[in-house]
Amino acid sequence: MENQDLLLKEVTAKAQTWLQDGYDEETRKEVKRMLDADDKTELIESFYRDLEFGTGGLRGIMGAGSNRMNIYTVGAATQGLANYLKEAFKELPEIKVVVGHDVRNNSRKFAEIVANIFSANGIKVYLFDSFRPTPELSFAIRELGCQSGVNITASHNPKIYNGYKAYWSDGAQIIAPHDVNIIDNVNRIKDVKDIKFEGDPSKIEIIGKAMDEAFLAAIKTLSLDPEVIKRHADLKIVYTPIHGTGVEIIPESLRRWGFTNIIHVPEQDIPSGDFPTVDSPNPENPSAMAMAIEKAKEVGADLVVASDPDADRIGCVIRDNNGEYQLINGNQIVMILLNYIMRRKREMGLLKGNEYVVKTIVTTETIKAIADNYDIKMFDCYTGFKWIASVIRDLEGKMVYLGGGEESYGFLAEDFCRDKDSVSAISLMAEICAWAKDQGMDFNEMLQDIYIKNGFSHEVGISVVREGKKGADEIVQMMKDFRSNPPKSLGGSPVVIVKDYSDLNCTDLRDGSVTKMDFPATSNVLQFFTEDGSKVSVRPSGTEPKIKFYMEVRGTLNGKDDYERANRDAEAKIETIKKDLGI
Repeated sequence: MENQDLLLKEVTAKAQTWLQDGYDEETRKEVKRMLDADDKTELIESFYRDLEFGTGGLRGIMGAGSNRMNIYTVGAATQGLANYLKEAFKELPEIKVVVGHDVRNNSRKFAEIVANIFSANGIKVYLFDSFRPTPELSFAIRELGCQSGVNITASHNPKIYNGYKAYWSDGAQIIAPHDVNIIDNVNRIKDVKDIKFEGDPSKIEIIGKAMDEAFLAAIKTLSLDPEVIKRHADLKIVYTPIHGTGVEIIPESLRRWGFTNIIHVPEQDIPSGDFPTVDSPNPENPSAMAMAIEKAKEVGADLVVASDPDADRIGCVIRDNNGEYQLINGNQIVMILLNYIMRRKREMGLLKGNEYVVKTIVTTETIKAIADNYDIKMFDCYTGFKWIASVIRDLEGKMVYLGGGEESYGFLAEDFCRDKDSVSAISLMAEICAWAKDQGMDFNEMLQDIYIKNGFSHEVGISVVREGKKGADEIVQMMKDFRSNPPKSLGGSPVVIVKDYSDLNCTDLRDGSVTKMDFPATSNVLQFFTEDGSKVSVRPSGTEPKIKFYMEVRGTLNGKDDYERANRDAEAKIETIKKDLGI
């Protein structure tokens, strides 16, 4: 109780500083309402900490307060970034940035404030005229030769959230050393008076259609079989943007690739930060895809695709063996796209021996098997597209990038953009569907064919949520326990390799040997590999009160009529692994 009283006292003092003249009337009114309320829960939640500018930027619930997304937290982040840009690029006559945003409530307002603050600091700003996909912002940074960029988006989070993603000159989200330096500069902004809100209109240039044209033209160059599209131009493709930024640009990309039968979900073609037809605008969730699947049943669609609100993630639905529409998971999306790119490039004689693909460490090992079968180098990296972009940057001019992806429904087919891109991924997925049809296969048969040739795998992700400080302590203890007492076996197979990314040690339990892994930084991730090829990755979330388990089991697939049996066996094995892990 004493601690609670102390917290309330600290929170009240902090909130009262937001009643000063530096804050607008609407904010002061909202803070006063919280201060006067009998129930102080909202006040505490809004002020008990400062919304942290982390390595990915900001993300939080919108509202007044130091722990909320609002013009002042966004302002402090931008002022800190502006200060660092002026330090990092002081030799340049002009520093340039791109500012974009998604469809969320307040996104345009935040984007305009970001543009004003940059311009007030003497930085040239290219501000998109309206919402745009995240990958187009990444593309624009490179296209315009900018030093940085900011996108206002909370990706696929619920409607109460918004976020702030910061990018560097290569079009990628920021990594070391710039991330730490920017955070340091943001943390130095202690007073609202330190933020230069008064913009310089002469420094702000509005961009739009011309950048769309350049982006779409670049995406079109990724097509690997225009002839097969001509033969199947009327492929029935259902697409939904789930109220997001893909609403115009993705159908336009599909049309430019040659597809003529794009079927919309009209209710979800309405851009809206309220996401009125879904509980959560995440194409990973079956509920978010329900309306598109209903439309697919109505028209007999060949393919169902979706993008999330900022159009960087792709969702995909295909018909299973029984003709039912089923979501495929993020691992399968990456497998299908990479397999097609490698296969077609080999058929076209474009593989010269210096190509590579990238996946994250928690993504399926089947991708390694596919790459090996094409004699293509595969690199592993940490979770998050900034790490895939980092590999691309390191290998620029040395090797040729073919594609990269992660299990969380992200894929990047191009290197002219440095963040995951549903515009190119959906266009390619439609081409693959046409190609499969041309080969006399449906999409499901093609997926099974990949498993038959490269080995069967089945993946499941499980998040264990632990709320509050007690929950956070529990998660810390779980990681300690896994490190000090790793499981001896998982799913009936002995654990033979343990990889601990916190010290980059890879331990072979069969002979006790320890080797160092080659990664650019350490990370709080553990992996267990079993004798039969199963893999379990354990990773606490950096942004939410949960610990994530990524499970992959291997199996045999003797033919396409064996697919259901293989999946049943894999699911049974995953249940055993869950018990072995105590979750």
